[in-house]
Amino acid sequence: MVNPVAQAHRGLGTTLFSLLNPIPFGFFVAGLIFDILYLNTAEVMWGKSAAWLITFGLLIAILPRLINLFAVWRRNGTATGTDRLDFLLNLVAIVLAIWNAFVHSRDAYAAAVPGTLLSALTVALIALGFILLSLQQPVLQGARHG
Repeated sequence: MVNPVAQAHRGLGTTLFSLLNPIPFGFFVAGLIFDILYLNTAEVMWGKSAAWLITFGLLIAILPRLINLFAVWRRNGTATGTDRLDFLLNLVAIVLAIWNAFVHSRDAYAAAVPGTLLSALTVALIALGFILLSLQQPVLQGARHG
């Protein structure tokens, strides 16, 4: 969705996506940090805080993913393979985050190791999507390539 071709189609959806898309990533990174703190200190507050951060990240991730679903799969020819791969990476990351939210509902230290691993995978997949989009070559509409 960060593709310059997609940016040329400015509208409410693109603007909302640009505003909301980074927020869940921040929540998931903070959740990972809190999971690591919980793993190292066994302080229950860090585990509960990580669970809340993951839940808030999932709630805020709904709207950008719906906008991205429409933009990537419905537009006629403007989405690239990298855009689709980014969408799929984010989709898998959200499924892992949902699983992680259920893991964090366990009692005490049983959620520490699996929760940290799931948080790390979630963050890694979303970060990989951001990296792939940043490496994507800009496509200019109407220009001749050759």
